[in-house]
Amino acid sequence: MTVIELAGIERVFHLGDSEVHALTRLDVDINAGDYVAIMGPSGSGKSTLLNLLGLLDRPDAGSYRLEGRDVTTLSPDEQAAVRSRRIGFVFQSFHLVPRLTAAENIALPMMLAGIPVVERTQRVVQALKDFGLDQRADHRPDQLSGGQRQRVAIARATIMQPAVLLADEPTGNLDRATGDDVINLLEGLNQRGMTLIIVTHDPKIGLRARRQLMMEDGLLKSDSARPSAVVAST
Repeated sequence: MTVIELAGIERVFHLGDSEVHALTRLDVDINAGDYVAIMGPSGSGKSTLLNLLGLLDRPDAGSYRLEGRDVTTLSPDEQAAVRSRRIGFVFQSFHLVPRLTAAENIALPMMLAGIPVVERTQRVVQALKDFGLDQRADHRPDQLSGGQRQRVAIARATIMQPAVLLADEPTGNLDRATGDDVINLLEGLNQRGMTLIIVTHDPKIGLRARRQLMMEDGLLKSDSARPSAVVAST
């Protein structure tokens, strides 16, 4: 089943008198359960694409269908509702709430979605166990290691059982060994059926994905799902 369909996506930023075409004529389909790495140099459009996929930004042209629904036509409130339930985010800088404990950070998306306390508690307890954080439930982010903070962030991102998990340089602030543990954790989620999309500068991480999208100057230059063709002309 196709979970993401992008057709003719354009994103233009205006900087003074100049226009920057961050994304140009982008057509991409991603199936449920795919493991995709978005790669390319700085300024290639990777982060812009991830923001669009996460409904943090809107395209200037084209359509984005998520699970068959055109989400580009939704109001900001409707997009926020889709984002909270169907899209999970993992960031390089963790983005945990400093004053909340690990358990409270994990529970936050469910609280915002109005899920009853009893169910929230049950799901948080299970998540803490699944992510090896049982002994860290009452610790605040400044009392956790980098790897533990990222595991809390991943638990929070997946607690709503989203259709898609987006990871933006998820190992960027971690040492190699801890980064490998985080990637293994994300890959385990993918193996259990979650669609995983990672933005990375690290070719070793990118090559672990089953599919690579190579971006350059806002263009999709290659897609390993279509290895025989260059997607966009130079």
